[in-house]
Amino acid sequence: MFDSDLEQKNAVNPQRRWFLGGAAAAIGGLALWSWRRPHIVEALAAKAGPPKEVTIVRFSDSGQRLEKVRVMQVVKSEDEWRKQLSGNAFQIARHADTEIAFSGRYWNLHDKGIYRCICCDNALFSSTTKFDSGTGWPSFWEPIAKENVTEIRDTTLGMTRTAVACTLCDAHLGHVFDDGPRPTGLRYCMNSASLRFVPAV
Repeated sequence: MFDSDLEQKNAVNPQRRWFLGGAAAAIGGLALWSWRRPHIVEALAAKAGPPKEVTIVRFSDSGQRLEKVRVMQVVKSEDEWRKQLSGNAFQIARHADTEIAFSGRYWNLHDKGIYRCICCDNALFSSTTKFDSGTGWPSFWEPIAKENVTEIRDTTLGMTRTAVACTLCDAHLGHVFDDGPRPTGLRYCMNSASLRFVPAV
């Protein structure tokens, strides 16, 4: 009887160890993500130094290209951004968080128009380059103007990715990947919370 109980206990232990090990790994992974999620935007700001002039292309709300201009970056304090943005938009746009897939308001939007930065109104993307990526985030195969977005090397989460920020205000928008459709082969995977959609008139 004792031997049988011992064998049963030993049979259960590997499963229990696997479960406990998996739980510990998940908790550790979440802690590491929380610690390393940092602040792509802050890294960009540290690299950039004080506010500077940047080149962007202005667009009308109808999506018409207007002019290329040199303007000063939009810089605000943390408190000013908090007052301007919702809590979710603040965490995503100013602290490089990511919204849950299929939760944003634009992932399944098919209306014609342009997408502007939620922080500074800079034109970022057009509905003409939006496509259904199946990822649950709004995806585009190119920005409305290459000058209007900035790409940043992102090494958080133990991998190397390319983050995308608004050139005018350094708002975190999302990431760009090389698995998109032609003609560019790119997928700009954006957070709805970082965008403001302006319907075509």
